[in-house]
Amino acid sequence: MIQVNNLTKTYQDLRRGSFTAVDHVSFAVKPGEIFGLLGPNGAGKTTVLRILSTVLKPTHGTAVVAGYDVVRDAADVRRSIGFVSNNTATYDRMTAWELVRYFGRLHGMQADSLDQRMDALFGKLRMDDFRDVPCAKLSTGMKQKVSIARALIHDPPVLVFDEATLGLDVMVARNLLQVIRALRDAGKCLIFSTHIMSEVERLCDRIAIMYQGQILDTGTLDELKQRHGHADFEEVFFSLLSQHEASASSEGNPTSEALTLEDEALSLESLTEHAVPAKQASPSAQDSLV
Repeated sequence: MIQVNNLTKTYQDLRRGSFTAVDHVSFAVKPGEIFGLLGPNGAGKTTVLRILSTVLKPTHGTAVVAGYDVVRDAADVRRSIGFVSNNTATYDRMTAWELVRYFGRLHGMQADSLDQRMDALFGKLRMDDFRDVPCAKLSTGMKQKVSIARALIHDPPVLVFDEATLGLDVMVARNLLQVIRALRDAGKCLIFSTHIMSEVERLCDRIAIMYQGQILDTGTLDELKQRHGHADFEEVFFSLLSQHEASASSEGNPTSEALTLEDEALSLESLTEHAVPAKQASPSAQDSLV
């Protein structure tokens, strides 16, 4: 469902010259699987996810999402994914219901199937109590539920969660993780990016540890522990980071600078093709909740 091969993203920096934010990253994610991207802030996780969602273009390498190439078939990729982050914006003057319906229409959904899908989603996510409340008056947790509903409304086969629990209280974060598990059980292909190790341990089927633009190792939790000789996953994580820094230092490569350009990069990329052309959706494809 997702296939990434040697994905690389470089920027030209006036002070440092060529800067590599993502360095030959490769991984695959299957339907019915939660794939965790774990790494500290600045590791390059968000850059990878922005490439997969077609917001950024790779410098080298390929990425295929739901059978579509992220460069050649960008519009088809956008129809096939739902993206949830910790800072997904909402429109203050729209109600929760109006906002989700608006995005359903952008995806070309017909009115009857859209309303049925919304009724199911709002019930499942327990959003009926605030469906008619303007987004400006919603709590952080309520806004995050709106963002999830917006990402799910067109029933995409691939879902991306980028630091989606950041800033949420314990109860809302727990509810979000339960929703993600349900999506996996429904056969969705999911990427879950975080820097919180406990979330990865509880949630993910396989984990990629990412640092300074590279994936250091990939496997199940048990595989990673066995491979690196630690019973504690935290020790596995820091052991890999230390080995990477030692290797980079011995080769004369700097390791101390954080990958701060990945957020600045959006201003350098053209986002004019990010709008999704409306495409009529099959009513039957919208009947299932997830």
